[in-house]
Amino acid sequence: MDEVTYTGAIIAGLLSFLSPCVLPVVPGYISYMSGLSLEDVKQARGGQFWVVTINSLLFVLGFSIVFIAMGATATFIGGLLVNNRYWIEKVAGVIIFVFGLHLCGILPIKWLYMERRANVSRSANYLSSFVMGFAFAFGWSPCIGPVLAGILYIASTLETVNQGVMLLAAYSLGLGIPFLVVGMAMGTFLKAFDRIKRHLNVVEKVAGALLLVFGVLIFTGQLSVLSRYLSRYLTFLPQG
Repeated sequence: MDEVTYTGAIIAGLLSFLSPCVLPVVPGYISYMSGLSLEDVKQARGGQFWVVTINSLLFVLGFSIVFIAMGATATFIGGLLVNNRYWIEKVAGVIIFVFGLHLCGILPIKWLYMERRANVSRSANYLSSFVMGFAFAFGWSPCIGPVLAGILYIASTLETVNQGVMLLAAYSLGLGIPFLVVGMAMGTFLKAFDRIKRHLNVVEKVAGALLLVFGVLIFTGQLSVLSRYLSRYLTFLPQG
């Protein structure tokens, strides 16, 4: 079941990347970090290409460290609270279900639309890109929080801290790889974005619907049923 769980975490990271509050600002972030105009990023070659790529990589590394630390902490705390797992499931199930209602637009939660951004010098600086990755993780956590909360709950149910680290590393991978791809192919991304931006709300509602199901499964203690069901169809995954 581990392979199914990690695959789900990667998909969750991708859904976070595609959220309406993340995807539209990615080009601006890449331009800001690299110290290049958006037009220069689109046509980046040679040295400029590597400036964009390295800055993007350090940005991804920055937010990955934060999320992985969250995963390790969730697993550690979950281990301490194992005797109260029944009530934790109930509370977590309700919270994630409410987050699902928020993403579906049924029950908007104002503070989940808030964000905080760190002011970092615009000059192309590898350290500042790394720091901005940290800022992204904390500043956008309310926005991507509904999906992230589900992954952190799973982390809290795992047996070892290493498993929690690996789970959030998979989530960071799903969020980070598209970011790197955009940095290396900005022109192609901007053309595609013009076609897909009208569908971003659909992506958000799909994520919300998944969280509704997820919340019910957690509340009823049936989350393992989903893993068993998916494992029947994800036969391409390596068998443990």
